[in-house]
Amino acid sequence: MSAPLTDLQTEFRQAMANLCAPVSIITVMDGDRPHGTTVSAVMSLSMDPLLVAVALADTSETLARIRESKAFGVNVLAGDQHDIAGRFATKGPDKFGDIDWHQVESVPRITGTAVWLACRVADLLPGGDHTIVVGDVVAAESDTDAQPLTYHRRGFGTHAAHGDR
Repeated sequence: MSAPLTDLQTEFRQAMANLCAPVSIITVMDGDRPHGTTVSAVMSLSMDPLLVAVALADTSETLARIRESKAFGVNVLAGDQHDIAGRFATKGPDKFGDIDWHQVESVPRITGTAVWLACRVADLLPGGDHTIVVGDVVAAESDTDAQPLTYHRRGFGTHAAHGDR
């Protein structure tokens, strides 16, 4: 059982819930089996070289597999894929079950995502109870017609630009 949250931790958690973040599934292969987890901590890091950063809990099974394989995929979900986000946010043996996916650049790519990146691990950095995985981007694709799925105030939605309202 974990210790109760301090007042500052509670306020921090609430503050972070007020940030709008893209919902991504970080994927990795373990032999011929795909694995993945839902995250909201993904960011563009550099254009030269092309780098992204992803934060994964130190206890993450996906992180353990990324440490071994040295490769991972970033699948930014489309607005209609909220059910996939929930599935990958839980522990379970076969999250990919009936999900349409294929392997590209040695990592799982979920079909229908708004954005997809294939990365090689460039660095692993400590980040409290998480590890920041820096990825060297080796492939990138986006669907400019798809609205990305976002997470805000503990709920899923999509982003609409001011001109789209």
